[in-house]
Amino acid sequence: MLKTLRPPAVSADFSEQPADPQSACASPDDLSRNVFGLLGIPVDALDFPSLLRSMDLATNAGSPFLISTPNVNFLVKSQIIGTFRESMLLSDLCLADGMPLIWIAKLLGIPIHERIAGSDLFGRLKSVNATGRRLRVFLLGGAEGLAAAVGARLNAESGGLECVGVLNPGFGTIEEMSSPEIIDEINASNADLIAVFFGAEKAQAWLLHNHWRLRPPVRAQFGATINFEAGTVRRAPPMLRSTGFEWLWRIKEEPYLWRRYWSDGRALLAMLVTSVLPLMLSEWRVRNLKKLSVARHEDHGSVTIALSGAAVAAHADAAIKQLRDALDSGKRMVLDVSNTQYIDARFFGVFLMVRKQLASRGQKLLFTGVSAGLRRVFRLNRFEFLLSQEV
Repeated sequence: MLKTLRPPAVSADFSEQPADPQSACASPDDLSRNVFGLLGIPVDALDFPSLLRSMDLATNAGSPFLISTPNVNFLVKSQIIGTFRESMLLSDLCLADGMPLIWIAKLLGIPIHERIAGSDLFGRLKSVNATGRRLRVFLLGGAEGLAAAVGARLNAESGGLECVGVLNPGFGTIEEMSSPEIIDEINASNADLIAVFFGAEKAQAWLLHNHWRLRPPVRAQFGATINFEAGTVRRAPPMLRSTGFEWLWRIKEEPYLWRRYWSDGRALLAMLVTSVLPLMLSEWRVRNLKKLSVARHEDHGSVTIALSGAAVAAHADAAIKQLRDALDSGKRMVLDVSNTQYIDARFFGVFLMVRKQLASRGQKLLFTGVSAGLRRVFRLNRFEFLLSQEV
């Protein structure tokens, strides 16, 4: 079932209502997503065919569907820039674009096995019948002339993408790059997909800022893909991409990137030591915790869901049913974790989806009964920010 996505009150960037509320129904029910909480961000466990089906569904539905492509740089930025993290929390899909994320998932027993890079996605969309029909794409950003060259090449081929517009808004603030003229030009193109080629932080901010002003349903940040498609930068060979050493090739091609990779690598190492290794030990210690009971208590103003036992993947479906019913009540939601022994990545993903649903109607996810031991679990998983509204 498709749901209505309304702008959440917690984000000023989603402040504008859609012109036609009936059209705001493109994103699948968030609680149906197979999403995991990975060091403070959501990551969906899906493969390319599932992704292409989701994009096709969103295109046919015709309302906003935001795709984020977190890699190590996204992960590092999300730890220090709350608004950037929020752009992923509010996205309709988050794809693992980066082998280190796959490695971390494997270490933590999270079933995310396939890297879905933005560049690979663009390549798949170019394939004939990749989504069952030719997608109309608007190319936004990139160095002067690159988008036009790539657009002309797409239209000269009988592939899966038809370029219906290109624009380089130059350098400026988010507001300057969101002028009525720019938005009108994009909307007039009747595109199905907006491919944004800004830097990660600016692209995510721009997409959120204009979420309800844009008419093309599917939108995503594709970063350096425009350079690869235009041939100004060569992409790493498949062997390097699959083994996680694409960054070495990128430094060879674009030497200035070494500073970013050095900074991100140090931050990633710190996360491995302070979060991933302790979580691996915790998972080993609690592997025999198997039972979970879910109780619901409701009064005139709120509904409380009490989780007693191990909130782990095996029990996610049963908990989701109760959580969905609680969401349907429209009341304030409180999660009572006073008797919760452990929370794994799957349940953190569920919590993030409940939070997203509540945010879409201006409500917050509240926790109560957080013990010192459970608070440590939140901290190790980098989700302590969820406790900011603790009762």
